[in-house]
Amino acid sequence: MSAAGPTTLSIVIPAFNEELRLARTLAAVSEYLRLQPWDWEIRVVDDGSTDATASVVEQCHRGTPRIVLEREPHRGKGGAVKAGMLAATSQFRFLCDADLSMPIRELEKFMPPRQTNFDVAIGTREGAGSRRVGEPLLRHLVGRLFNQAVKRLMFTGIEDTQCGFKMFTASAVEAVFPLVRIEGWAFDVEVLHIARRRGLRIVEVPIEWHYRRESQLSLIRDGARMLRDVLAIRMRSKRRGYD
Repeated sequence: MSAAGPTTLSIVIPAFNEELRLARTLAAVSEYLRLQPWDWEIRVVDDGSTDATASVVEQCHRGTPRIVLEREPHRGKGGAVKAGMLAATSQFRFLCDADLSMPIRELEKFMPPRQTNFDVAIGTREGAGSRRVGEPLLRHLVGRLFNQAVKRLMFTGIEDTQCGFKMFTASAVEAVFPLVRIEGWAFDVEVLHIARRRGLRIVEVPIEWHYRRESQLSLIRDGARMLRDVLAIRMRSKRRGYD
């Protein structure tokens, strides 16, 4: 599409067994996007679901053809996000969690003219202008401990690596995602580490975020795995695996 054309946007939603809440999310996102001046698609990446996730997306597609189903084998959230980002062709590609814990109206904070000089714009639930709603104290504390571990092991200067809402320019996707190897929950750390090594411009965007009880993230099971993945990223980086 030429520079004179409308801004193009892909919303990439990784989904694994999300049949119960995905229809609500797709309805809310598509209703919002219809009112915006962008040429858009919603790309749902089905991460090898064993429930009716794919059928839900196909039904939504019949009513809204800009909702696209991308079927992938089960790898994990990181693998699904990588596949969706690289399959999309829009100027801007936005990672959006299936639970829509960020009200979709916040999306404009990531788009021009609100954001201009950036390659990667990441939602943050920390600091001035951000708002957390309904999050249990234990989950918040575990999240902060993980972020402190990232700061000690990987990099400083980013207060919320794990927020599931991130915007990438097309050039940032092409520079970063071919090198992504982590297929689980810690892929965000690898993405941001690669972006920094590539000298990309990363900005943090304070958002309103609502805790969803149905989250598939397990603090005990997935927390230990995420720390192992961060150590693997650190080792790969030392071996110049991202150069």
